[in-house]
Amino acid sequence: MENENKLTVEYCSKCKFMMRSAWIAQELLQTFEGDLDEAALRPSEIPGIWRIYANGRQVWDRKTERGLPELKELKRRVRDVIAPDKDLGHAETIEPKAEET
Repeated sequence: MENENKLTVEYCSKCKFMMRSAWIAQELLQTFEGDLDEAALRPSEIPGIWRIYANGRQVWDRKTERGLPELKELKRRVRDVIAPDKDLGHAETIEPKAEET
């Protein structure tokens, strides 16, 4: 089928990222029920890799972002690709960063 919305979580199998990847995929499937047609887990032999793609577009890369995402931020990024008009409710609010002293 054309115009399907797809999510792919690519992860380093040696880093034991599979459980977190499956949890993230489940959370996104639940959040985007009716908008997301497929979620895939893609194990990789590339050390340390953890990337998320929405419709083939990279929305998160652990190395360039320097870590794993907060779920709220990830939901916003996926939404912007697959369902730009979707209201994410509480995930829509951006908390102010704490001031450093």
